[in-house]
Amino acid sequence: MEKKYSKVEKEPFVSNQSEERKPFGQTNFKRGGEGRSSSDKRGKYERGSLKYGRRPGSETDRDDDRARSFVQKRRFKKVEKDVHKDTIRLNKYIANSGICSRREADELIVQGLVEVNGQVVTEMGYQVEKTDKVVFDGQGITPEKPVYVLLNKPKGYISTTKDDKARKTVMDLVANASPYRVFPVGRLDRSTTGVILLTNDGHMTKKLTHPSFDAKKIYHVTLDKKLTNEDMRLIVEGIRLEEGIATVDQISFIEGKPKNEIGMEIHIGWNRVIRRIFQRLGYEVEALDRVMFAGLTKKNIKRGHWRILTDLEVNTLKML
Repeated sequence: MEKKYSKVEKEPFVSNQSEERKPFGQTNFKRGGEGRSSSDKRGKYERGSLKYGRRPGSETDRDDDRARSFVQKRRFKKVEKDVHKDTIRLNKYIANSGICSRREADELIVQGLVEVNGQVVTEMGYQVEKTDKVVFDGQGITPEKPVYVLLNKPKGYISTTKDDKARKTVMDLVANASPYRVFPVGRLDRSTTGVILLTNDGHMTKKLTHPSFDAKKIYHVTLDKKLTNEDMRLIVEGIRLEEGIATVDQISFIEGKPKNEIGMEIHIGWNRVIRRIFQRLGYEVEALDRVMFAGLTKKNIKRGHWRILTDLEVNTLKML
């Protein structure tokens, strides 16, 4: 009987949307005395239309695609309209910076907590030009409305804003996603595919990439040979790398697949950590695909395509 190792019990791991959902580990292991689970999030995002008995490619699916396309275009036009305005109301300027709502911004203005070009402004409806310097609570702010773009990264692209060697970057794929400049949240190496978030929200980026946040990431790993039960046990116990002991939250064979295909959940963000874990044990990673990041999946996003996060998804990230 095959052994499976996992640190926590999970919902089914999905390597391909067309496959049947199958168990992703059975045995419970805990890291640092804590039980961690993201099964509720995974079930919410992975099951998709099949959960309701709809067949892919049906008229209902095509209608949904058209509706999503319409919503995406409407959101983009709304943001673009703000970008091309010469002036903007001060309360909207503050709200767009992500500090608070417009109503709350009005209260801050009345209280004399906002300065424009070094002068305190208390006038309701005051118009601000793009060249003006606005300061709140002693700190400069910008009027960019936060934008969140979810990309299904293909192989051959690097996760940087620019490259001195003129290699393709993820920015080439999301060039038309927003009139504002967005930045990748974390990195996927050139050979790794899958989910990556891009945004101009610096606070969100810092939160999702900070080690204390423990952003959960799930990968589909394909090795050059079958993984032995003994080596899987060693991975669960932790593999020593240069930075320290690399621990995983969950690892398992994918049922119905060859033993060289592994499901792996991890939260540490060390450079090329998964590849180095397997290299230390004598394996080479032939393919690495991130299927989930912080509760976000690539469901309904073709390879090389992107979509704007919904308000619900953004609010969920903020509450994590």
